[in-house]
Amino acid sequence: MKTEETSMRSMWLVLASLMLLATSPAKAQDGYPSKQVTVIVPFAAGGTADIFARMVSNHLQAKFGKPFVVENVGGAGSILGVTRLAKSAPDGITLGLASTSALAINPSLFGPKLSYQPDKDLAPVAQISVVPNVLVVNPNKIKARTVPELIAYLKANPDKVSFGSAGVGTSQHLAAELFQQMTGTKMVHVPYKGSSQMLTDLLSGQIDLAFDNVPLLLPQVKTGQLGLLATATPKRAAFDPEAPAVAEFLPGFEAVAWHGFFVPAGTPKPIVEKLSAEIRAFMQQPDTVQKLAELGATAVAVDSEPFAAYIAAETARWKKVIEAANIKLD
Repeated sequence: MKTEETSMRSMWLVLASLMLLATSPAKAQDGYPSKQVTVIVPFAAGGTADIFARMVSNHLQAKFGKPFVVENVGGAGSILGVTRLAKSAPDGITLGLASTSALAINPSLFGPKLSYQPDKDLAPVAQISVVPNVLVVNPNKIKARTVPELIAYLKANPDKVSFGSAGVGTSQHLAAELFQQMTGTKMVHVPYKGSSQMLTDLLSGQIDLAFDNVPLLLPQVKTGQLGLLATATPKRAAFDPEAPAVAEFLPGFEAVAWHGFFVPAGTPKPIVEKLSAEIRAFMQQPDTVQKLAELGATAVAVDSEPFAAYIAAETARWKKVIEAANIKLD
């Protein structure tokens, strides 16, 4: 009898141990985060991406009761910050923001020389925004006021019209390259070290036109210093429903900037899911939607798996543009 009782007691001890082992990881995830989380932003402070990151970080800090501290790691077209994120420990204590150039363009521009590989070194958490690019002209240099008029002018004046961008291989540069490829036109590319320098020359007439983000260009459009011909979104953008989309004249044309949050690859799935759920919930709040709209952006709330698929599709699309334009970095 004692032997039977001893056996039963031993069995229950084994079962209890197994249950404890099974529930320990869940309890560990329930306590996430256990300390301060660093949020890497691969851009300078004060820009649109930085504002987005701080909005989300403030929400996560309030929700989880632990500091989510933004660290701006700018440089090399966001490569420095994204590399720092990719090389961080996969423990959920480092989170980061990244955008189109870093995830969907740089892999094709740099190939194996790139210090990170998005599909191997990073795990998507959630997409949070889409920022429309717009096609604008200096009205004193380009008299065209519609996309068809611009195309006709460009075909009549090959290599005589200049466009500016924030640098070789940036989303602004590739937007103009896609436009040329789809219209059979040729322009002269003038790359700058950033959009602000490009804008200065666009306003002064040193260059003729540009594709760039709405937040940068909208103030000058409103004052009449620049002429907005169209948005680079698949359909008309909410910030100006009267402005046509380039796609109305060139079906399939799309060149937008997007942002999302990522963690190092190998971060436990429960942590990724927990972060994704909270970020997506925040992006759907009316106040958040309104704030992004004021900044010229559209709030989105896309989960990790569909976001990964979107990045793969964007990477393939821009790779074709880069190869067709024979873009190479010195």
